[in-house]
Amino acid sequence: MIVVAGEALIDLVPRGPGALAALTPALGGGPFNTAVALGRLGSPTAFCSRVSRDAFGEALLGRLRETGVDVSAVQRGEEPTTLAVATVDAGGSAAYSFYVEGTADRLFTAPRALPAGTRAVSFGTCSLVLEPGASAYEELLRAASARGVFTALDPNIRAGLIPDADAYRERFRSWLPSVTLLKLSEEDADWLGGSPREWAAAGPAAVVVTRGGDGLTAYTRDGHAYAVPGERVEVVDTIGAGDTVNAALLHGLAARDALGAEGVAALGAEGWRDLLGLAARAAAVTCSRAGAEPPYAHELEAAGA
Repeated sequence: MIVVAGEALIDLVPRGPGALAALTPALGGGPFNTAVALGRLGSPTAFCSRVSRDAFGEALLGRLRETGVDVSAVQRGEEPTTLAVATVDAGGSAAYSFYVEGTADRLFTAPRALPAGTRAVSFGTCSLVLEPGASAYEELLRAASARGVFTALDPNIRAGLIPDADAYRERFRSWLPSVTLLKLSEEDADWLGGSPREWAAAGPAAVVVTRGGDGLTAYTRDGHAYAVPGERVEVVDTIGAGDTVNAALLHGLAARDALGAEGVAALGAEGWRDLLGLAARAAAVTCSRAGAEPPYAHELEAAGA
């Protein structure tokens, strides 16, 4: 079981150019997208969050159930669902503004136990910023790591939500000893102001940096670096691409029985190229269609996965 912990929200996505383009609601949130992608790839997955009882919340849980994700660890609340308004530039890259005050996912509390059979827990995005829930997710991250559970972190920086950048950067560094796999975009790495090798030395067995169409690079704790190019595809938008990478990395590690620091260290050059190649192909499929629509396993098999 891979547990994904974090927010589920509604993306309001423009369906045309201009500031006043019509907005269409789409199911989203980095952790939510990661859970859906894992479910579509066939990995046993559970979602750990707090979701509203409103219509949007019901739709979010419905999508998780449709993809086979266990929602028994989801807390419920009467507060509204978080909204993220997306803007998409000419190259398909998305930026977001958020409506988060008084929303359900901010009131998440750390569970006493993880679902039975949990082998890994994935964290990231808004859930590690917005209090009081952020401290609860941090508590869960540290507790899972202390019990020897594989932990994955994608900070997925949303700078507009971070009131004190320096304080967040310090908090991020404090998480690293509890992280097995750190994945982040090149833009996130620049904003955080560190380097993959520095971060790997602080705890993670590996740091994976995504560079959009230029591919992915993995930096391991023992000083090696492995890279693959991006998959060429006609980009519709990049919404959910990084979340798909998270899922593909976790799915691939689980398939290799490598959900642990020792397993990651044993991958070697060929193992890393195969794993990163899987993630690149999966992300390309997501970028080829509108919204966060990650691939199913059969689509990657057809592409030679």
